Amino acid sequence: MAKVLITQKRSTINRPENQKRTISALGLGKINRSVEKELTPSISGMIKTVNHLIEVKEL
Repeated sequence: MAKVLITQKRSTINRPENQKRTISALGLGKINRSVEKELTPSISGMIKTVNHLIEVKEL
């Protein structure tokens, strides 16, 4: 599977609860924090849910 680098670029303040939980499930929570994940279907769905808050790069 491909790996992706996910970086949080925007805050979760005043966002719906499901977006806040998705950000924490991805291992993020602070602006400019990055995590490296395998691109599975579940991770892909999480990325689509919060794509306006994060930046994704393929590795």
